[in-house]
Amino acid sequence: MAATPESIAGAGAAGSTGRLQQAFSRLDNQQKLMLMVSIAAVIALLVGSVLWFRQSDFRVLFSNISERDGGAIITALEQLNVPYKFSEGGGAILVPSNRVHEVRLRLASQGLPKGGSVGFELMENQKFGISQFAEQVNYQRALEGELSRTIQSIAAVQGARVHLAIPKPTVFVREEQKPSASVLLSLYPGRALEPAQIAGIQNLVASSVPQMPTANVAVLDQSGAVLSQLKSKLMDAGLDPTQVKYVHEVESAVIKRIEDILTPIVGPGNAKVQVAADIDFSQSEQTAETHKPNTTPPDIVVRSQQTAETASGTSTPAVGVPGALSNQPPVPATAPLTQPAVPGAAPAGATANLGAPGQINAAGVQAPIASIGQPVATTKNATINYEVDRTIRHTKQSAGVVRRLSAAVVVNHRKEIGKDGKPATKPLTDNELKQINDLAREAMGFSKDRGDTLSVANASFTAVERADDGLPLWKDPDLLSLLKDLIKYGAIAGIIAYLLLKVVKPLITLMLTPRPGEHAARGAAAYGAMAEEAGEGGPTPFEDKLDRARGVAEQDPKVVANIIKDWTGSNAS
Repeated sequence: MAATPESIAGAGAAGSTGRLQQAFSRLDNQQKLMLMVSIAAVIALLVGSVLWFRQSDFRVLFSNISERDGGAIITALEQLNVPYKFSEGGGAILVPSNRVHEVRLRLASQGLPKGGSVGFELMENQKFGISQFAEQVNYQRALEGELSRTIQSIAAVQGARVHLAIPKPTVFVREEQKPSASVLLSLYPGRALEPAQIAGIQNLVASSVPQMPTANVAVLDQSGAVLSQLKSKLMDAGLDPTQVKYVHEVESAVIKRIEDILTPIVGPGNAKVQVAADIDFSQSEQTAETHKPNTTPPDIVVRSQQTAETASGTSTPAVGVPGALSNQPPVPATAPLTQPAVPGAAPAGATANLGAPGQINAAGVQAPIASIGQPVATTKNATINYEVDRTIRHTKQSAGVVRRLSAAVVVNHRKEIGKDGKPATKPLTDNELKQINDLAREAMGFSKDRGDTLSVANASFTAVERADDGLPLWKDPDLLSLLKDLIKYGAIAGIIAYLLLKVVKPLITLMLTPRPGEHAARGAAAYGAMAEEAGEGGPTPFEDKLDRARGVAEQDPKVVANIIKDWTGSNAS
């Protein structure tokens, strides 16, 4: 009966299965259990490692949020089918790193997180029939929430709470109280507010509440320090941070100008410049009025002129003894032929002579003439006002005037290659130092009248080894993270290697190693099979038998090797 390929394949498969069962039967129950557990553990570790490596990295989505906001965020994440988990302390929500920004934008469109405070959206859900007191309380809560949100938009502020104290309005002026407010700020670690920012927060709160003065707004940080008094304390001590900053800016600008003009000449890093600026921050106002004489004829300017002229007549006062005789009218005039000359009378031939005002003397007789009079006294007054040459000058000195500048410049020696080929330094010449001095003077705006000083020195710089200010290697966060990952992966690889080398491999070796009595039995079975095949085919030549033996050896070389080993061992024995 000839052997077909199908029968040979079936016999080989059956033989393999039988050999596997025979090898597995060499283990006792404890070894079988250990082998199965070890193989299962290796497979589980491999699958877990693959899944772990494929798992996306989680990053912080939000931290330090209130429980209400946390619940709303988790609900929104579940609706968006976004995986999430919490940090160890539960203070942060983590999402996959590749979806952090997307999730933040989606949650922001829903108004999350709300920051733990309510704004004017509280007024949208007013109940019908609410009392005026409750409405006022809701309005105050909404205003406090809006102010908190606005203050939190400042870069250095992590969180803010605002408390308003708004008194009830009263008609009595004496009992009227101004509203006040207190602001508690939670700043980011390592951040601080400048006095201008603190004043801005005070003005923001004071401008949001009617009739609230800025002085009634108290600003505190998370440590309880009063920030609103910082500026006033500095001003009381005579120190203004703005002035100090301005002085620093002036000095930095002068230093930069000098370094920029010297760097192309001496090279970068070969010139060190320091400047001290004396700034006058005092403010003064002066008003001066100057009068000059106005006596030069061509320059005389008449402002106004007034002339007054008067004329008056004089009468002879009454003479004689008062009484009836003096009050009687004069005697009628007569023309005597001879009469002695009267003193003061007109000469002969004159018809009349004017005497005292209001009287006429003719022919030695004086008679009053009421209608005829001639002025004998005149008065003339003239007033001329000239323009006054006056100059009024109003001078106001601005703050921040530079009173003096003091600059010091140190220039390194010139680096050259010596004759021996090694680098060497050489001092600068006097001409080069003079050129550097002149350039520095022009760059700093040197003023002799102002009392500025400039000192230029040439010296060899000492090479200073910079100390490594960075973190030590064992504190580097990136290195620590890498070491943690290596430890995790190394632990997994070590466990797998231990199971494979110390458990699985010895058990498999034990399975493949036949027992001492199995070699003879397997050899005899193989020899019987060969003899049976040779008997069924009838007498065959030697080559046919040799080919059949080779085929059996190719199909199962270990069996043939064990048979030869048994034969050799039996002969040796």
